[in-house]
Amino acid sequence: MSGICKNRVVIVTGAGRGLGREYALEFAREGAKVVINDLGTSLNGEGHDLSTAQAIVDEIRSVGGQAVANGDDVADWEGAARIVQTAVQTFGRLDVIVNNAGFVRDRMFVSQTIEEWDAVIRVHLRGHFCVTSHAVAHWRAEQKAGRPVDSRIINTSSGAGLQGSFSQSVYSAAKGGIASLTLVQAVELRRYGITANALAPAARTRMTEQAFAEKMRAPDGGFDRQSPANIAPLVVWLGSAQSSNVTGMVFDIEGGRITIENGWNDGPTIDKGARWEPAELGPVIAKLVAERPPQKKVWGS
Repeated sequence: MSGICKNRVVIVTGAGRGLGREYALEFAREGAKVVINDLGTSLNGEGHDLSTAQAIVDEIRSVGGQAVANGDDVADWEGAARIVQTAVQTFGRLDVIVNNAGFVRDRMFVSQTIEEWDAVIRVHLRGHFCVTSHAVAHWRAEQKAGRPVDSRIINTSSGAGLQGSFSQSVYSAAKGGIASLTLVQAVELRRYGITANALAPAARTRMTEQAFAEKMRAPDGGFDRQSPANIAPLVVWLGSAQSSNVTGMVFDIEGGRITIENGWNDGPTIDKGARWEPAELGPVIAKLVAERPPQKKVWGS
């Protein structure tokens, strides 16, 4: 199969459903060889069924593409190593990691349990770390062996991570951490021929249908703005050789709209040139707050 990712080898985690499935199918259409990683869990991360991943493999193979299934846990250190090994052993190389796997445990902050907190942080933040660490180790070894590296890390943040989301404190915290992680990866890994970018996708998935049912409802006709297929073209382009000069970006994407987020930047500033007294700070802070441009609201507020 031809396309902008011809012969590139891609791992997509959480590729059995929703966004991950669309990414995998689009990569295959553009000529990539794809590792379909999925545990086959429920929405809240329970259970394990490799048939979820295998179904996508069969779909890709049925139209002449190349794919292989993997059912390892992205947040397990040895399991993450096996995900990377699956790509290298099956297809002889690895070019792209798409960190997409995750689940939610939505609850108001005052009701959040430590078990829910740890589970969500584990799959999102630790999962991004484990899989990418093994991939980067492989790419560094390739570079040291004199083989050229032109590799991609594509992380998954969220609007929740960029601006917060009502009743999603732990999910927001994890996704905000992923955005910051991406910036550091981009700076540190460029020397090895590796770029790192992140997505904040808005689309219909098992998670968003539960949190934003009305917004995610499919229209009776016309352009389906919330279809997860709308996100896939940008992901595939970021995974291609064409994107080699783009790194450290967070893309907010919904339907046909693509926005590059501007991140944390300095706002209004007052410098006294000396130590402040606590009692004098009230009007100073009021002035800074008044001068600050309005920020986007927390989702659901």
